[in-house]
Amino acid sequence: MVRRRHGWSRILVLLTDLAVMAVLVAGTGALAAAPAPAKRRIAASLLTSKHGFYQELEDGLVAEGRKYGFELDITYAEFDAAKQARQIEDLIARKPDALIISPCDSTAIGESIVKANKASIPVFTVDIANRSGYGSVVSHIASDNFEGGRLAGQLMAKALGGTGKVIIINHPSITSVMDRVSGFREYLEQYPGIQIVADIPAWGQRSRATAIMEDVLMMMPYIDGVFGINDDSALGALQAIEAARVKRRIVVVGYDGTPEAVKAIRASKIYGDVVQYPRQIGVLAIQAIRDHFNGLPVKPYIAVGVGIVTADSLGGP
Repeated sequence: MVRRRHGWSRILVLLTDLAVMAVLVAGTGALAAAPAPAKRRIAASLLTSKHGFYQELEDGLVAEGRKYGFELDITYAEFDAAKQARQIEDLIARKPDALIISPCDSTAIGESIVKANKASIPVFTVDIANRSGYGSVVSHIASDNFEGGRLAGQLMAKALGGTGKVIIINHPSITSVMDRVSGFREYLEQYPGIQIVADIPAWGQRSRATAIMEDVLMMMPYIDGVFGINDDSALGALQAIEAARVKRRIVVVGYDGTPEAVKAIRASKIYGDVVQYPRQIGVLAIQAIRDHFNGLPVKPYIAVGVGIVTADSLGGP
């Protein structure tokens, strides 16, 4: 009898162990079947796909986003504010976790940002800020363009020896350019011998800058210097100067530091450039979004430093 009771006890223990194992296996299966957490989706509407600056900025966004498993949906407005408004409306309908914008127009963009705010989508701006007075932006990530403008003024003053007549080829509807033109003008105030005789918009586009410079050379042949607010503007002006076979020196200063402009600087066709670091802007934008997702404080303005490049600084042939 004692042995029999001991045998039944062993059977009960064995059955209990099997039941526990079955529960554990079932639980493991349930865990394995649970869906993986959804990836964070980030939408972006960038100014253009055709400029080297934005190509590098996109590279920074994509590379840094990949580190955190973010999915990026990037669109391009190609300098068209109305197109950008439609793009952003479509992006909002897809309900991304965050929205990145480089506005085509710093004033017109306010309405789109308000729509994103109403949809509870955090907005981040890169390169170009929102100056509409409407809408809430978590953070603006951009070059220190006022300081960049001062550096452009420094290049111009040095090249001209403190005297001469200068034009600005502008893009007045976006904040980054407003800041760099303000810095340029402020720096040149200390040189009364340098006069800014014209400020003409080409909207950051090379073909328009070329056409403007052609007109300037006919109407103001005495021009000594040109500040192109981006490299397309500077290279467009250079194209017109070369086509006109101007025999005297006209100093051209650009802004961005693209490979094509650096090549022209090395050949002494463009005097110098203010250099931006767009890839770093993209990287810092993604990091700001990551911090926001994690509930960490994010600075409302993240400034990225700028530099200068001239033939002397490049060195060699």
